[in-house]
Formats: sequence, C-alpha cells, structure tokens
Amino acid sequence: MTHFYTKCFLIEQPDHFMIKIRVSNWQTVCKSTDISLREFGCEQNLLSRPDGSASFIQGDTSVLAGMYGPAEVKVSKEIYDRATLEVLIQPKVGLPSVRERSQEQCVRETCEASLLSFLHPRSSLTLILQVVHNDGSLLSCLLNAACMALMDAGLPMSCLFCGVTCAINSDGQIITDPTVAQEKESRAILTFAIDSTDHKVLMSSTQGSFSVYELQQCIAVCQKASEKIFLFYRDSVQRRYSKTL
Repeated sequence: MTHFYTKCFLIEQPDHFMIKIRVSNWQTVCKSTDISLREFGCEQNLLSRPDGSASFIQGDTSVLAGMYGPAEVKVSKEIYDRATLEVLIQPKVGLPSVRERSQEQCVRETCEASLLSFLHPRSSLTLILQVVHNDGSLLSCLLNAACMALMDAGLPMSCLFCGVTCAINSDGQIITDPTVAQEKESRAILTFAIDSTDHKVLMSSTQGSFSVYELQQCIAVCQKASEKIFLFYRDSVQRRYSKTL
C-alpha cells in the first residue's frame, strides 16, 4: 500500500512520479463499470461586473465563479511573455485557510495548462470562486465552475477541462462524485482534472492511502466519467445560445 497526501501537480512534469503511470486502455478498464454522477446544473453570464461568470452545481455542492480580465497588471506581478493568472477561493463561512490555498494552486495550474495566456502578455487574469455549499467533491466542482467561467469570458483555450472526484471506501470500491458523508467513510479521495481533447490528466490532488493499481483504476474511472461532464458542457452552452437566437 502506497501512502499519499493532499497535493496537486501537473502530469507533464518530467521528473514526477505520476508521469510513470500509464492508463492507455481506459475504455476497456471501465467497460463494466457503472459511472454514477450526481445531477449537474450550470448557468453562465449571471453576474454583470465580471468579464465572465458561471455557477456550477453538482448534487448539493454549489460554486459561483467570476472571471476578470485581461486587465492591467501590477509591475511586480508582470510576466513579459504571458498573462498573470490569480485564483482566489472564498469559503462559505470565515476566511480562506490552508485548504483553500491548496485548492487555489490546483485550479490555477489547471487553468494555466489550458489557457493560451501567451496571447495576452503583460496582463492580469483574476478568477474568483465562491463556495456556496459543500456536500462533497468540492475541488471538482471548483474546476468545473472555473472552466465554464473561462468559456463565458471568451478567453482563448487549447482545450476545455473538467474535474472528477472519486473515493475509495474501506472495501476497495471506487465511488465517483462522492458526498461529504461518503468522503468521511473513505480511506482515499482523489480528484483529477481531465482535458477534453485526449482525456489526459492535467492535474491530480490526492489524500489518503492507496496502491498504484488503485490509482490507475481511479484515473480510468475518472476519464470515463469526464465524458458525461463534457457532454453536459456542450448541452448547457447549446441551450444558452439557442435561447438568444
């Protein structure tokens, strides 16, 4: 059994452990697996002040996102060849803690992997995420809300992305999109950011203990589950623009 603790990283990092994990045949792995996700809900362009906004709901977990920019950036934060992205997460109650800072890093690195930020050098992008309610799988809901807000802002992206959370219970069963109660009863919680083009893993955040085989199984299950989320993205955007035509 391998022990991991909460952290996030990009799979493309060449010297990282995760680059050695290969799940090339994930359709076959998940052929007999029933992927169960809670009901989704999304609304874009619901705030007037941000350049892009979205609310995303997964079951009883709800997040509101606002995207500002490209805008002028402070000289101290200026990057000459790309935009500076800042992600701020506001909890439902109280001030941001270490947990929110870790989630901010995960969301920021995922957004940076998909945004074509070199098209807006020496500028500022600010993404603010407000947690409305948390009933489990919060990080994946934050990622999904962020992606929909980026789309609403019209920022150039190389691909879309979505977040999928799964949990491993004491019996070794993999539960997708777990609730808070299911997370408390699980020995491991894993969240992956999946891209829309090749279903590659852009980011991973893990907590708890699991084997390498279980890690491979979770990646495969989350890649399969991402198909449903990307289909929801498409349907949500189509419904929005069909109303305006």
